[in-house]
Amino acid sequence: MPTHAEIVGLALDRITAGYVFPQRALEINSAIRSRLAAGAYNTLSGPALCEALTAHLQEVCPDKHLRLLWQDEPQSMDPADEDEGRAAFLAMLRAENQGVRRFEHLKGNVGHLDIRRIADAGEGARAIGAAMELVAHTSALILDLRECRGGSPEGAAMWCSYFFPDDQVHLNDIYERSTGSTRQYWTASHLPAPRYLDRPVYVLTSAITFSGGEDVAYTLQAHGRAVLVGETTRGGAHPTARHPVTEHITITVPTARTISTVTGTNWEGVGVVPDLAATSEQALEAAHQDALRRAA
Repeated sequence: MPTHAEIVGLALDRITAGYVFPQRALEINSAIRSRLAAGAYNTLSGPALCEALTAHLQEVCPDKHLRLLWQDEPQSMDPADEDEGRAAFLAMLRAENQGVRRFEHLKGNVGHLDIRRIADAGEGARAIGAAMELVAHTSALILDLRECRGGSPEGAAMWCSYFFPDDQVHLNDIYERSTGSTRQYWTASHLPAPRYLDRPVYVLTSAITFSGGEDVAYTLQAHGRAVLVGETTRGGAHPTARHPVTEHITITVPTARTISTVTGTNWEGVGVVPDLAATSEQALEAAHQDALRRAA
């Protein structure tokens, strides 16, 4: 069984080698090693150690994707297989109907789509298209991301593509530290369902909305294509790699960052702030009433 010092050291090595902001990684390393030397982790083990290290990491660097996770079942210590990880992600999306939970046709010809995950743009395209077919003839759309906990950047770009007229909108970029490269995300030229244009779009958010869900909300808001209603989101804008530290501990290290073409920044640590504040429970009603008012 690794010692506390070995566990902390292995975690910090991963952060130093891969964290998207190298200077912040050095600050994290210094702060956590000081706590280690002071005996902050001596009496902790298992989940408690993971919780304390996560809290201290985020105290130095408020990045919600930077964390240590405990799992009771032993895991392989082999390096993560990217193909295996992607296969598991796609399988999870299939089991969750590509993230599309529910469609409702509300009073006043307002469509309501409840989205819990942002699907892959390849396998998920048909499900996203099917959802958009259901709302194609509505007068306004409420895209409900209050329970959306993340997903695919490519899928986020596909969802956003439905609300712009063509493939000429540069949505955002993702910078990858390991390669120093920047990938651009643009609206898609071809979609499996009609685009949703010239009608109001509302996006519902909550304190649960995270990562890929935040991507859709932030991008549509920044480009002036949707009104956000609800609560400020959790604030996770950095694509992340997972590394085993022990058989029971995994560290997640953000290795890239999203950059909006409108704001030049992202929602990391601050969340996406709604245009119309409402509790999570009241957000749907608030958006629906606003849509009815605008249609009157």
